[in-house]
Amino acid sequence: MSTPKTTDAPVHIESSDQLDELIADSAVVLVDYHADWCGPCKMLEPTVKEIAEETDAVVAKVDIDELQELAREQGIRSVPTLQFYAGGEQVKEVIGVQSKADLVDIIDAAA
Repeated sequence: MSTPKTTDAPVHIESSDQLDELIADSAVVLVDYHADWCGPCKMLEPTVKEIAEETDAVVAKVDIDELQELAREQGIRSVPTLQFYAGGEQVKEVIGVQSKADLVDIIDAAA
């Protein structure tokens, strides 16, 4: 399956391999680990969607209930957790609701 280099909508991740491919093939990736039952995740949802639409970063959404093993492998203990990748390497991780400006600053610094 070929993953687009940039997209203006968040990409719903369905497997660890899909996430690995996305990170390897994209310049900057924001991975949003979330859960349907998580209130702060719901608060962050519109911000993450806007970032996908307004920046060149690829935004990947990982439901920790659907992909428990992936979340465990990544050491995700709290949601929302946001990981930032540049050139295939993780450059930053933040936990909890963040301002859009702060998240865009991280993406700009990674680009």
